[in-house]
Amino acid sequence: MRRALLFALALFSLPALASELKPFSASYTADWKQLPVSGTAERSLQALDNERWQLNFEASMLVASLSEQSTFRLDSNTFLPLTYRFERSGLGKGKKIEHDFDWAGKQVTGNDRGDPVSFPLNRGLQDKSTYQLVLQYDVAAGKKSMSYQVIDGDEIETYDFRVLGEEVVRTKAGQIDAIKVERVRDPTQSSRKTVLWFAKDWSYLLVRLHQVEKDGKEYQIMLKDGTVDGKPVEGRRD
Repeated sequence: MRRALLFALALFSLPALASELKPFSASYTADWKQLPVSGTAERSLQALDNERWQLNFEASMLVASLSEQSTFRLDSNTFLPLTYRFERSGLGKGKKIEHDFDWAGKQVTGNDRGDPVSFPLNRGLQDKSTYQLVLQYDVAAGKKSMSYQVIDGDEIETYDFRVLGEEVVRTKAGQIDAIKVERVRDPTQSSRKTVLWFAKDWSYLLVRLHQVEKDGKEYQIMLKDGTVDGKPVEGRRD
């Protein structure tokens, strides 16, 4: 349950194309089947100086809370992470992760819950936030299958995804045309399922996420409201 919650909270929203990144903010609600759990989250993207961007995330659920922040820059439409900070409290033991990306020295350094970590840094390696931007960019570009190398705590893992098609999603902001994507896992290794929907007409903002855990528990995350480049997200009304 804890791992499922963290994965869900990490995927609340995605911004615009890499070639035309726009500031955004989004609010979400979460509903769990089988469990009386609900929560909210806020995510935002803002431009900094020197062609850098900052992605912020804050979430709360009952007594749990977490914050996540990434800074990155773009180089020929390639996302280059610069810093990553993650902190969680209220779910068992607290957790704190820090990663710093030295592109000149081609090294990632930092710590995971107080333990030092170090990785060789190759172009294409992403942190737990920036891979979401790359996923969005690839979906918008029409790709049908995607694979990313992601620093996940003290490990480098491969995240695979594939596009399932188009679907209309009913949100509190209205009916939104979306691209449906699922995370690909080896069924002999994991029975977990994750499906995501990205808004076609709103810079591919994430509007819905549905997950089924290996124990059968299900939950759904849905867009409440948001803005992209200062414009309110509005879907069709019945």
